[in-house]
Amino acid sequence: MHFNKTKLVLGAVLFFLSVTAFAQDSIPTNQEIDTVIVDTIVIRTIQNRIKNIPRGANLTNPVVSFKKTKPLKNKFHSFRIPSFWDIENKIGLNLNEVAFINWNAGGDNAVSGLAYSKFVRNYKFRYIQWNSDLEMRYGLNAQEGRKLRKTEDVIRFSSTFGYRKDTITNWYYSVKTNFNTQFNDGFKYPNTENPISTFMAPGYLFIGGGASYIPEGKKFNLYISPLTQKATFVLDQDLANAGAFGVEKAVKDTDGTILEEGKNVYIELGFLVTNTWEKEIMKNVIMNHRLSLYTDYLQSFGNIDVDWELNFKLIVNKYIKTNIGTQVIFDDDILFDEVVDANGVVTTNGIPKIQFKQILGIGIAFDF
Repeated sequence: MHFNKTKLVLGAVLFFLSVTAFAQDSIPTNQEIDTVIVDTIVIRTIQNRIKNIPRGANLTNPVVSFKKTKPLKNKFHSFRIPSFWDIENKIGLNLNEVAFINWNAGGDNAVSGLAYSKFVRNYKFRYIQWNSDLEMRYGLNAQEGRKLRKTEDVIRFSSTFGYRKDTITNWYYSVKTNFNTQFNDGFKYPNTENPISTFMAPGYLFIGGGASYIPEGKKFNLYISPLTQKATFVLDQDLANAGAFGVEKAVKDTDGTILEEGKNVYIELGFLVTNTWEKEIMKNVIMNHRLSLYTDYLQSFGNIDVDWELNFKLIVNKYIKTNIGTQVIFDDDILFDEVVDANGVVTTNGIPKIQFKQILGIGIAFDF
């Protein structure tokens, strides 16, 4: 009996020890820390081992294969450094034609064409803005029964450099250069013997400084210069001797013999205001406006030379466009209705008049 009690006590002790050894306590025992705490960032130092290794994996000699790689559906565009240049290249050709066969109302067959090009380079970065553009136009008209006649002839270059004191204001301290001339001879038709203009006769060069107002995101530029030099070039000596375009004409004796050649350059110093504005006034209709006002301080202050051009571009599609435009010029140095007597002596120098031009054309244009 005593042996059984001893046996029972030993069994109870062994049961208690086994329960104590394998039982879970609510308070966990100390374990190895698997994280490192740095401020508020927790970085694991122990990674889980890969349990399942793919059968095809070759860990001793890994090789990258592109045999099963599919091509991209969309073209990959690599990153490009943003450019501060705004570039525009444009060339075009407008054609007009009329033909008659047994036409009772009468008329002459005629074909006219106008080729034009425009190149723009604009740079803008923070405080600096530099706008330059070159525009060239040349047009001819061929009509049955007469020679070719020029309908358009323009070479125009403009460059404006501006600096502003901060990136908030739209006003810039600016210097500006304008240059205008034409390609070849111009005539007062039907007289084609004596040209009334030619290359660099006249040629106009404006250089000055002032301020420009260029609002952000708008193709608008207002330039005001209280000090601008205007140089008028007449490099054709016959036109210079006649005093064309304001240059000092030749000195002649009573027989008409030239004693002193006419001047080829006429310099003025005055006040210049220019404005350019391009805006889409309705869908596929773009308005382009250009205005230049100049008055001379020294010779004729208050007489304003005006050059105003207004064009509307109607876009049919990417390549076909229609242009409607007008241009008005008034320059008191350009005289009309000169009176010459039988001996070739000018009795009346003529008077300045308003010059007006209107164009309408449809053609093709390429932007690149």
